Amino acid sequence: MKYQGKKAVVTGGGSGMGQLLAKRLAAAGAKVAVLDMNEAGMQATVSAQAGIEAFRCDVSDLSAVKHALSAVRDSLGEIDLLVNCAAIMPTTPALDAPEGQTNKAMMINYGGTVNMVSEIMPAMIKAGRGQIVIFGSIAGSVLAPHLAAYCASKAATNAYTEILIEETRGSGVHVMLVCPPMVNTPLLNQAKEGSNPKNIQMAKDKNRLASPEFIIDEVEKGLQKGTEILVPGGEAKTLMLMRRWMPRLLWKIVHLSMK
Repeated sequence: MKYQGKKAVVTGGGSGMGQLLAKRLAAAGAKVAVLDMNEAGMQATVSAQAGIEAFRCDVSDLSAVKHALSAVRDSLGEIDLLVNCAAIMPTTPALDAPEGQTNKAMMINYGGTVNMVSEIMPAMIKAGRGQIVIFGSIAGSVLAPHLAAYCASKAATNAYTEILIEETRGSGVHVMLVCPPMVNTPLLNQAKEGSNPKNIQMAKDKNRLASPEFIIDEVEKGLQKGTEILVPGGEAKTLMLMRRWMPRLLWKIVHLSMK
């Protein structure tokens, strides 16, 4: 990637795909600010690659986002690239889930996206340049039991980002929605701490999870090509098509995977 001298903000930069992309951006010459609540993870990111700074931030808290981004701008300058990866994935049957758990997923996964975009994109539009990468998920369309909170939050994120793309077309700012399948990152560990759905266990046991490296390779290509909606991998594309054209068959497959 050609990001020498660019200033990037990566949320969820303490682990998983956020951590991987932050390191790649810094290696490519960007100055990178990682935002996360995982301080140990952020320090690991900082230690792994020069050119990265860490800022503790709860993206669901707008005042915290404003404070963190003010510190980022004081340190790095105006932001050229936002990558929003921060997310949680609780797993519980919908009616068993505490309301607070479901609302928290929406506040972080969707609300955090809105907070980051609203605080960064207006300056990009004014400058007529910039890039924004928002991690939605195929889970926003390809639904599964035990994942009501996560799927709902990603459906909202997908819809928000696609509308944002259309509303800001021609502004000079490239917005890309990334809808990956299940990826082998620490996010999936949260499933074990919840109801631990069998389909997630099976995907891990059968090595059917996408690798973070593959997803980030595709994101890098998308950034260079100006891709607007990225669905990386053949399986993800097939599942999205099934959801559109064969939803009952897809549900049958999902239910079979839970047995």
